[in-house]
Order: sequence, then C-alpha cells, then structure tokens
Amino acid sequence: MLFLIFMYNEGRNGKIFMEKVKVGDELTIHCYKHNGKFHRSWEEALVLYIDEEKIIVGNNKTKVTESDGRTHKAKEPAIVILYKNSWFNVFGQLKKKGLFYKCNIASPYIIDEGAIKFIDYDLDLKVFPDGGFKVLDRNEYKYHKKIMGYSDDLDKVLTTELTNLINLKRKEEGPFLKGLIEEYYEKYKLLR
Repeated sequence: MLFLIFMYNEGRNGKIFMEKVKVGDELTIHCYKHNGKFHRSWEEALVLYIDEEKIIVGNNKTKVTESDGRTHKAKEPAIVILYKNSWFNVFGQLKKKGLFYKCNIASPYIIDEGAIKFIDYDLDLKVFPDGGFKVLDRNEYKYHKKIMGYSDDLDKVLTTELTNLINLKRKEEGPFLKGLIEEYYEKYKLLR
C-alpha cells in the first residue's frame, strides 16, 4: 500500500526494515500523519511482550513531543498495544479515576532505528472505566480524508477496523480483556 512507503523507505537502503526486539528493550514511539509529517512521539516504550502479531510496551509519565515541538509529560502510566496486521492501536491509561483506553485508528506498526512507528488516521475510540465508549474526531477524519486524499479503499479499511475495535470492546476481547492492562503494568514495574 503506497501510503506506508514513506515509513519503510526511511529504513536501510529503501528496504523494509524491522529490528529484532526483545522483552526489556527500550524504544520510543513515533506517530505520523498520512502525508508523512511527524505528529507526536512518546519518549519511553519499554518492551513487555512481542510476537508475530503485536508488541506491548509500557511507560510511566513519559515525555510527549507534539508536532509543533511542544513537550509535556503524560499524567499517568500507560500500557500500549500495537499490531502488525490490524489498523488500530490501544493505549491503556491507568488514571486515578480508573482504567481509560485511548484507541487510535492507525496503520500497522513497524520498528526502525529504535522507534515503533505508525500512521495515525484521526479516528479514536475512547473507553471509560464504567465500560462506556465514544468515537472521537470524526470531523478531523473527514477533513484529513479530503485534504490528504485518503483513497476509498483506505477509507473502507479504516472504517471496518473501527467497527472491529468496537466489537472487541463490546465482547471484552483482545486489548479489552479484563485484567490485561493491569497484568502488563505489573510486569512493567518489575522490569523498571
């Protein structure tokens, strides 16, 4: 798919590059937009689990850098689940008021030069501690779809993945499995 080529081409000699990563490695997370521009980064991403399907990383009040160069610290620890074949990722945020999920509709990830990289496609699913959820940023998605030229095929993939993500939430499966985020946060604390 052409819209991922900019991420792969910044690898070695224009070839697809995925670094070998193991539990305990420290990476960063870099998020881009469809047009290839930097959107946001998270300084800490401690690898807690990795297999052929996904990587799970953790951080605690990590430094976040925005596209305009501003920085701030996240207010809470987070467990982040990114997928190689699904078009979303999930940030489990362990806040004082409970577990919140910030789920991004996004490209599958790659790892290059010590960074987990993905393209953010605007649509978000926010899940609250009481189990309620809300789809966010539909207007931003429509705007970026128009100005960045998301194809009809891409639009179909992204909207289908949003539906898949909502279904996982309703069934409490995948990243929403009860106790999963807390289990990996305990692992994070041990490795830290």
